[in-house]
Amino acid sequence: MLTRRTIVAAALALLSAPAKILAQQAVTQWRIGVLMPERPGALEALIEGLSELDYVPGRNITLDVHRTAKTDELPRLAADLVGRDPHVIIAVSGRAVEALKAASKTVPIVMASSGDAVREGLVATLARPGGNVTGLTFISPDIAAKRLQILKEAAPTAIRIGVIGCSSSHPVTTAQWSEVQSAGRRLGIHVAPVKLRSVDDLSRAVEVVRQENVAAILVLDCSWFPVERVTAVVSAFRVPALYPYPRYVRAGGLMSYGPNSEKEYRRAAFFVDKILKGTKPADLPVEQPKHFDLIINLNTAKALGLTIPPSLLLRADQVIE
Repeated sequence: MLTRRTIVAAALALLSAPAKILAQQAVTQWRIGVLMPERPGALEALIEGLSELDYVPGRNITLDVHRTAKTDELPRLAADLVGRDPHVIIAVSGRAVEALKAASKTVPIVMASSGDAVREGLVATLARPGGNVTGLTFISPDIAAKRLQILKEAAPTAIRIGVIGCSSSHPVTTAQWSEVQSAGRRLGIHVAPVKLRSVDDLSRAVEVVRQENVAAILVLDCSWFPVERVTAVVSAFRVPALYPYPRYVRAGGLMSYGPNSEKEYRRAAFFVDKILKGTKPADLPVEQPKHFDLIINLNTAKALGLTIPPSLLLRADQVIE
């Protein structure tokens, strides 16, 4: 009997197979595009979700995957995908959705992830998205305040916390900074902002954090952050740190609070299925995560000589030991 893991592995193998071999497979296939930044595990989760609904690459669907580590390449890749006349395109990240929406007003687009879809102008409202975009929205700006509160619990004596994020004027980025500053005032915390324009600014972040003598660090959501590098830089300060997604914890970070990305990626298949069966994206309400996971890496805590309060450990959805 085929297991889920076997199906996903076979699908990934088919994606790397020559086009001639794929053409010899199923006669009638749905064409599904995927536009995504480099995110470990994302493609596997998408394929797994599709296979659960009986959409298997090489059998009844053809996946055309375009992914890149450079955000500025997304518009070109989006235009190329749209030009291939797919039945639907899955977008992994708000920037990918923006690029696809600019490339086509008619091809159905499923958000496997996005920031605040309404604030970003990707959909009209969550209940009635309108246009050709629907799917999942991961965050709202007020989650930044919740993350700061959790970090304060991990470091109750901290009155100076460094906050690392993007410096762009993007609506979601601006809202995150505003919310975290407001939350800092409510909690009696001095927030030391470190706004990065590019990866090269990480060296400046090091200097700011040192000068501010912070007792903890919060990393905001930023689509272009290189996970491993950011985690390594932040961990070197040997203070409690909270990240937006589990992939930072898997890279050695201490804690994360945010949606279960892989679960949401699998959920994107629900929207693909509905669209392929005739439902218009405008009629499919956008979904938000029903739960945010708190993940704590005790191995990292031990290496940093930190003691995580029992109250946080009891609330954690996953504790890595």
